[in-house]
Amino acid sequence: MQKRPSLVILFAAALLLGGCDPTYNWRDYSSADAPYRIMFPAKPATHTRSVDLNGMQVEMTMTAAEVDGIMFAVGTGIAPDAARAQAALAAMKTAMLRNVGATVQRESARAAGGSTGAARASVDIEAVGSAKGQPVTLRGHFEAQGKRFYQVIVMGRAQAVQAEQADQFISSFKLL
Repeated sequence: MQKRPSLVILFAAALLLGGCDPTYNWRDYSSADAPYRIMFPAKPATHTRSVDLNGMQVEMTMTAAEVDGIMFAVGTGIAPDAARAQAALAAMKTAMLRNVGATVQRESARAAGGSTGAARASVDIEAVGSAKGQPVTLRGHFEAQGKRFYQVIVMGRAQAVQAEQADQFISSFKLL
């Protein structure tokens, strides 16, 4: 008789552990290069390179992690002035869409004064495209505050990108 309760407990524990998804190992990340925090689903790597954003040459730092072929990334840069930082949003969005031949399915934009008095603007998109002959989903948040600009993206095979993980990643992005 005593074996039955222990079997029930073992079975319940197995069900609970089976429901956990070890694929996503969420961790808090604070950038050393730019004032932001975000939750990455795996240990990210960072690199910096020069990019051309519609004629503006900038050093852009990318911090990214990949889980099951899905890329979770944050890119940051500094423009010469606030107006060019806001113009960088459109350039980054266009470049990301062009990279995968994507069509925007949903887009929203906001503009406001920032907490530090610096102008702040953001654009959020959901898009579909293709890479290597496979359909891909792109979710992006592009933001500028003062002279700094950011891109927060989730991109991967359309059937693999889950709204829950994309939402968690993008909504965890906070400027400090």
